[in-house]
Amino acid sequence: MHRQMLAHPRETRKSNGPVFSCLALLCLLCLTGCASRSADLYRDQNMDFGAIRAVAIMPLANFSKEAQSGDRVRDVLANNLLASGGIYVIPSGELARGIVAANVANPAAPSVEEVVKLCRILKVDAVMTGSIREYGALKSASAVADVVSFSMQLIEGQTGRIIWSASATAGGIGLKERLLGGGGDPINNVSERAVNEIINKLF
Repeated sequence: MHRQMLAHPRETRKSNGPVFSCLALLCLLCLTGCASRSADLYRDQNMDFGAIRAVAIMPLANFSKEAQSGDRVRDVLANNLLASGGIYVIPSGELARGIVAANVANPAAPSVEEVVKLCRILKVDAVMTGSIREYGALKSASAVADVVSFSMQLIEGQTGRIIWSASATAGGIGLKERLLGGGGDPINNVSERAVNEIINKLF
């Protein structure tokens, strides 16, 4: 009777095999997720970020299909930075005049010399540059959802060196959209989430 009730060691190992495989897969996914979050953030450890009080956000390079995406994301970023109370953002009109005065050839990708000259003219501590990778609707079978994906850099005004860079992605087609369909969150909400992620990485 006792021999019938006791499981054979090989049977025990076999029954636990799928459990151990699932646990191993979850650990791998967690490690992969951690690596991806840290890989998209650079922060100069020798820089006193408390000294950055005023910045100019340059026009963003746009690689998306939406022509106005750069201006829209830039406006949200500027407003949210101002609302944080930690950084003053130069108004667009003042920035445009500074770009002309500094003779910046490509505002989305200024040279080191142009950054230093522009910061001196505008009396700011740094400039922010960036690029839009995705903006707008993604489609997959019956699911449609908006996505915003972009990256930013902070360039110090006295030396023209990059002291911080990060990227953020929000929205897109997730499990809920695949199972239930629908259009996902509005693009304005998605933009806010992506911008807040960038700002959290800055501070």
